[in-house]
Amino acid sequence: MLDVLSHRTYRHLFLAQVIALIGTGLATVALGLLAYELAGEKAGAVLGTALAIKMIAYVGVAPIAAAFAERVPRRAMLVSLDLVRAAVALCLPFVSEIWQVYVLIFVLQSASAAFTPTFQATIPDVLPDEKGYTRALSLSRLAYDLESLLSPMLAALLLTVINFHNLFGGTAIGFLASAALVLSVSIPSPKPTAPRGIYDRTTRGLRIYLATPRLRGLLAISLAVAAGGALVIVNTVVFVQGRFGLAQSDTALALAAFGAGSMVVALVLPRLLERLSDRPVMLAGAGLLIVGTAFSALIDAYLWLLPLWFVMGAGYYLAQTPSGRLLRRSSSAEDRPALFAAQFALSHACWLLTYPLAGWAGAAFGLPTASLLLAAIAAGGVLIAVKVWPAIDPEAIPHRHSDLPEDHPHLIARRASPAGQHVHAFIVDDQHPIWPGLR
Repeated sequence: MLDVLSHRTYRHLFLAQVIALIGTGLATVALGLLAYELAGEKAGAVLGTALAIKMIAYVGVAPIAAAFAERVPRRAMLVSLDLVRAAVALCLPFVSEIWQVYVLIFVLQSASAAFTPTFQATIPDVLPDEKGYTRALSLSRLAYDLESLLSPMLAALLLTVINFHNLFGGTAIGFLASAALVLSVSIPSPKPTAPRGIYDRTTRGLRIYLATPRLRGLLAISLAVAAGGALVIVNTVVFVQGRFGLAQSDTALALAAFGAGSMVVALVLPRLLERLSDRPVMLAGAGLLIVGTAFSALIDAYLWLLPLWFVMGAGYYLAQTPSGRLLRRSSSAEDRPALFAAQFALSHACWLLTYPLAGWAGAAFGLPTASLLLAAIAAGGVLIAVKVWPAIDPEAIPHRHSDLPEDHPHLIARRASPAGQHVHAFIVDDQHPIWPGLR
């Protein structure tokens, strides 16, 4: 898996991602401490609102940012967004009111909502070979999982010698280092084939996404991932400290078990995807999440929670990681940023639904009821995915263009029959607005 790092451009971009992730992890710890300093026992409400603002920014800003991204060189855009995030991080230690936290979090997460899909859309252009791209996806997911484990540990170590306000400085340094690494390489910036209006550019990714059957299936699987993931992220502390009466360190260990499940699968997934297609792998991962989420309603001991969270971490990784491959298969280079932004927005809309549901249902009706409710949502997502994503999903699909004249350049280039039928790798675009068989 590590041999993909021999590619200089990808190596620099991957290091930029890792450093920025560490900085973000430090900011997450520091933000919790800042909320407690400003709000005391109401810090949970402040953090909950901040997370809601984060999701709203992700859902609302990503498609709009993608509409303008195609007009700006990718490298310039990524560097500018890193600089914005660094500036916000430097402002956070000086806030004195809760509303200031909310404003800065919105700006920070809006920049991240523009940065992440643009960054993700760049990797397929840097690594056009599918095997290399698959390994890059696994490596990227591994970086996310390691960050969730290592950043709190690094923050705890730093807090023994510095004030928590200084952690925001570490965040700023991370974003500045990320910007420097992006600047050190040349990044391809595909241009749109034709000028488009702002509405067309803003909604283009969503329209392509929802018109592609495999991506409809991806959205349904994203709902299942969000349902299982929300149970772990929101309610682990409730299981460990509320239900079992254990310590904070035991909560950290349970979350580490979830991350460990993901990391183990990361080591084998690239080879697995060389033998199996994306659909059965992702459905199997979502199935593990359904079973794990439902079974969590029955556990009554911490020692059962650890292996269960490990299995759910494995399912989470299997269901989520191949999504980049589907997006790459389903888009042209110029539409790729818009499609990644659509996935970013729609998947986070799923989290915006399941995050509060996991918390409110657990508080109002108890953990078993919350677990079963989330398992039912995950199962519904998988059933929809099976329905809308055909088991036979070839790239090249026979189709005809009854609306194009016989001498149209597209038909001539593809050597279409007199009736306008031909076969090629099918993606939704201006000449192919509707998927074959769905007319």
